Amino acid sequence: MSILPQKNELGFFEIRLESIGGLGANLAGKMLAEAGVTGSGLNGSNFSSYGSEKKGSPVKSFVRFCDPEVEIRDHSPIEQPHVVGVFHEALYKTIDVISGLQPNGTALVNTARDLSEVAADLSMTQGTLAVVDALKISVEEKTKVNTAMLGALFRICSFLNPDDMRQVIRTTFEKKLPHLVEANLRTFDRGYNEVQFLSLGNGSELIDKIAFARPQPILGYETQELGGILNVTANSVLKDLSGSRQGYLPEYKIEDCINCAACDTVCPDFCIVWEKKPDKRGNMQMFMKGIDYQYCKGCLKCIEACPTTALAAMLEEPHYAEQHRVPQPFPYLTAEGVRS
Repeated sequence: MSILPQKNELGFFEIRLESIGGLGANLAGKMLAEAGVTGSGLNGSNFSSYGSEKKGSPVKSFVRFCDPEVEIRDHSPIEQPHVVGVFHEALYKTIDVISGLQPNGTALVNTARDLSEVAADLSMTQGTLAVVDALKISVEEKTKVNTAMLGALFRICSFLNPDDMRQVIRTTFEKKLPHLVEANLRTFDRGYNEVQFLSLGNGSELIDKIAFARPQPILGYETQELGGILNVTANSVLKDLSGSRQGYLPEYKIEDCINCAACDTVCPDFCIVWEKKPDKRGNMQMFMKGIDYQYCKGCLKCIEACPTTALAAMLEEPHYAEQHRVPQPFPYLTAEGVRS
């Protein structure tokens, strides 16, 4: 008797995790596969796909499960998953995160927004949408987003035993980071209990009517940008690293700033914006104008370097970064990102 509720033609139940470098999707995929294999006795495999290993780069993690009598000989990327886990909403801007999702599949999104708003953004009309505020949970428990997402994924994958993942969490953290074991267990349990669901229709009647179409690359030899620029996340001046933040931002208080540039010295992504203007004596000097939060990944190194109270850590509120962002002065770029 099969343990899996759904299987494709090869006998696999497939999960794809869509993430951004720094949120722990690679480790989450490994732990998910380990729990299914060691705990439920399934055959399983996991691997990830990513470019440069830096925060802000798109990351995909793939997990396959099958019954014990079936061998996994397919190691290609998962294009038609039964479950998709979206670790950050910033991915909507550049990636079709639910591409190929089975008509009766489930999409899990890390968000604090309303289910209906997320469904509209994803253009989901069938299957099941699940949301969990994994960022809020991880900030409150002082852990990472991936553990909360694992909790929600185990609620979706009801054929897996949550106790198996709790054991994997203990095994993963107890040797090197024993002080984080209990916090991660709490994070996992909260993700499991706080996930919410919205049913958008079974979709079973559409399975035979909708043919899968593999997305074609948008940058070919005829369609690439001038100069071969890769204008995607983390590859150009148009990058958006907001998805790499762990819930905190540096708050800037201009009245306390002495313009010493200590923050600019340690900032790894050139987030600090300066302007040239006369000082009280009429001499032209450089003054800190603000922070370009589009480039900020929340490392908070600037706060450690600041000798005054001009920079302080704050919990990121919805839309704060957009409202307080000071854009970098790039006169050679138009609004579309093309050299003028």
